[in-house]
Amino acid sequence: MSKTFQDIIKQAGERPLFLAPMEDVTDIGFRMLCKRFGAAMVYTEFVSAEALVRDVKSTVSKLSICDEERPVGIQIYGREVDAMVEAAKIVEQAQPDVIDLNFGCPVKKVASKGAGAGMLQNIPKLLEITRKVVDAVKLPVTVKTRLGWTADNIIIEELAEQLQDCGIAGLTIHGRTRSQMYTGEADWEPIGRVKANPRIHIPIIGNGDITSREKADEAFERYGVDAVMVGRATFGCPWFFSKNPLTYSEKIDILIEQLRINIERIDEKRGIIHTRRHLASTPIFKGIPNFRQTRIAMLRAETQEELLGILEEIRISPLTP
Repeated sequence: MSKTFQDIIKQAGERPLFLAPMEDVTDIGFRMLCKRFGAAMVYTEFVSAEALVRDVKSTVSKLSICDEERPVGIQIYGREVDAMVEAAKIVEQAQPDVIDLNFGCPVKKVASKGAGAGMLQNIPKLLEITRKVVDAVKLPVTVKTRLGWTADNIIIEELAEQLQDCGIAGLTIHGRTRSQMYTGEADWEPIGRVKANPRIHIPIIGNGDITSREKADEAFERYGVDAVMVGRATFGCPWFFSKNPLTYSEKIDILIEQLRINIERIDEKRGIIHTRRHLASTPIFKGIPNFRQTRIAMLRAETQEELLGILEEIRISPLTP
């Protein structure tokens, strides 16, 4: 018998941190590392419902999960009711702990087609998709969305009640509108009001601008959320979830392990390409003097041997922070 989302929250411990679903970021290797360092729940890269229904190989591969990373959610996005329902049934066969519906992605290629955050411009259809997916599968269904389409259209408090009435098991709210994209500051006040609403009984997960464990703790204290979801701050930093400090050398070791996992999982060329986003974004290289040429060489390396050599040089360099 599958766990309820309430069970997952309860078993996650005090002040649980979740790894957000992110395209080209939250592959299985990265999820496993984040889980090792304390992520209470992880999510796959978001999956196109239409591509899943068409059996596109690269999309289907994103459904690969393993027991060691549980609890794990698979997130789907789309704009058509039938495709979302069919995709949810396909996802259910992969046996995640949760199926999450993405009504929050703000990027143009998704939102401009009416999917992701684009669904915030068609609430009746958003609710229809939610109801029909909930009815079509036995797994817990959750939703991730934003405050509204624009600052003049903050609808999350009413929408949260409507989504709960559709039967969702939990709701993640990013504290920005779609028009904000990732600019400005996340507004957690509406998230706090949703959580404080006496009619809301499902878990509420807050998301947006969580750049440290201290900020996560502040969000728990001020807004009373059931969990905090962390996204961009984890790029090149799977140890974000750790309560214990790591040395610079230990962090290099983790990035090397991530590289090796990706190469073993895919192949050398694509494994390196898949790791570059994390190498380019990791905070541990920031502030190193005269690092530009080394960074360029690191991101241009085409073999595992070449890249490992550069990382080892960075490790022993006297210029490291």
